[in-house]
Amino acid sequence: MRQKSMAIGIDIGGTNLRAARISATGEILKRISEKSAPDPELVLGRIADMVHQLDTPEVAAIGIGVPGRVDARRGTVLSGGYVDLASVALAQRLESMTGKPVIIDNDCNMALTAEMARGGAVGHDNIVMFTIGTGIGGAVAEARRIVRGKATAGQLGHIAVDVNGEICKCGRRGCVETTSSGTALGRHIISAGLGPEITIDQLFARDAAGDALARGILDAWARPLRAAIDTAVAMFNPDLVLLGGGLGGAAHRALANAPALAPWYQAPVQPALLGDDAGVIGAGLQALAAETTAPHASPLPQPPALPSRGRSAVPNRRAVLVNGIPASGKSTVSRGIAKRMGWPLLALDTIKNPFLEGLGGGDREFNRTLGRASYAAIWSLVGEAPAGSIFVVDAWFGFQPRQVLEDHLKRAGVVKTAEIWCHAPGDILAERYRVRLDQRLPGHPGAAYIPELIELAKRAEPLRRGPLFDVDTTQPIDFDAITAWLRTTLPS
Repeated sequence: MRQKSMAIGIDIGGTNLRAARISATGEILKRISEKSAPDPELVLGRIADMVHQLDTPEVAAIGIGVPGRVDARRGTVLSGGYVDLASVALAQRLESMTGKPVIIDNDCNMALTAEMARGGAVGHDNIVMFTIGTGIGGAVAEARRIVRGKATAGQLGHIAVDVNGEICKCGRRGCVETTSSGTALGRHIISAGLGPEITIDQLFARDAAGDALARGILDAWARPLRAAIDTAVAMFNPDLVLLGGGLGGAAHRALANAPALAPWYQAPVQPALLGDDAGVIGAGLQALAAETTAPHASPLPQPPALPSRGRSAVPNRRAVLVNGIPASGKSTVSRGIAKRMGWPLLALDTIKNPFLEGLGGGDREFNRTLGRASYAAIWSLVGEAPAGSIFVVDAWFGFQPRQVLEDHLKRAGVVKTAEIWCHAPGDILAERYRVRLDQRLPGHPGAAYIPELIELAKRAEPLRRGPLFDVDTTQPIDFDAITAWLRTTLPS
C-alpha cells in the first residue's frame, strides 16, 4: 500500500482560486489555479474540479484557506467578503464529493502555518502576521500554535486605529482595513487627485524624487498600519511581525518612514517570504497535521462501537455495496437484487426518512448529520445479524471518507464485500433529480443541488473494494447477469 504522505492545499481568493498538491515537508508538487467568483456554488464546483485534477492515492486530506471568519474546530465559515461561503457547508460538501477528509481555516492562519514551516518565520515561536491585500487579514501564533480563542481570534485587520473613521464592513469604525488595505490605498490615491492607474511602485519612485504628494499618500497608508502593528505587539509580545499578502512587501517598505510609536513595544517587522504560495502550502500542511496528530481531527464522527450481543467468533458476514451518487439508479438496482436473491436490503433513506418525517424536516446540514447517523445505524444492524448473513446496502459510499466505511465493516464483522457501481451522465442525473424534487422530504437538497450533482458525476468513482460489477443505468438493467455474478462472487 502506498503511504499517504501528501495533501491538497487550496487558497480561496477574491480574484483567484489556487490549489496545489503538497508534500509532507511543504514542497509544492503540482499547482493549478482558476478564476474566483462571488457565487459560492460556482466556487465550490471549481474547487472540486481542481481537487479532482490534483488527487492521487498518496493524498491523505484536503485543507482550505477561506477569507473571513472561520470556526476551524467546527469546520464552518461564519462570514466572508467577496467570496462569502458562510451559506455553504464547505468542508462537508467537499468531503462528500471527494471521499477525503477536509479541514478549513482562515486563509491568514494557513499562510502563517506555511511561513513558520518554510518561510519568513522559520526559527521563531511567537509571531504576529498581517496580510495586506484587497483587505487586511491577520494571524497570531504562540509557541508555534495558531491562536484561535473561542473561534476566530487573530482578525487583526479589525484593530481600530481611528474611532471617528470610516465604517468598516465588520460594523465598527476606523478599522485598519479601512485605512491601510489595498482598497484603502486606492482611495488615498484618488483623494490626493491622482488617477487610479497610479501603482504603488510609481508612488515609491515619485517619493524618492521628492514628490510631497506621493509621500503624503504613503504616510496616510502606512501610519495607521504602524499603529495597528504597535497594538498587536503590545498585546502579544511576539518575536516577529510578518507582513504578507500581495502588498506585504510594499507595506514593509512604506513603514520605513513610519517608525514605531512607543519604545516599550518593539518587535522586528519583516516581509513574508512565500508570496502567493503561502496559502496553499499552509492549507496542505494543516490538513496533514490534522490527519497525523489525532484520530478525531476529522469533523466527521467516528462510528460507534457495536455491542457484542449477537456476535459470533467468526461472524463471516458479507455485504453487497450498491454504490452510486444521488439519482444514479442504485435504489432500483438494490431492490431488484434483494427481491431476486432474498437478501435483506438496508438503504440510507429508508432509515433516515422516518426521522425527517417525525422531526418535520430540517436544513441541509441537519440532513447530512442525520445521514451519517443513519449510515452508522445500517452497520449496527449488520453487526447484530447472525453469522453468515448477506446484506444489500444502498448508499453513496463516497459521501464520507473511505476509512469511515472500513471502520464500520470491521466493527460489523463483514469479511467480504462485492460492489455494484451505478452511474449515468450528469445531464441525465440532473433531469432525474429535477423530476423527483416534489417527492423529497424537507431537509433533502433542493434544485440548488443540481449543478453540484452534475459536477459530482464527472469525478465520482467506485470504491473498487473487492469484486466490482459496473451498471450503466441509462441501459436496461440485466438483473440475470448481476445475480449470476453475485452467486459466484458471494456464494451462500
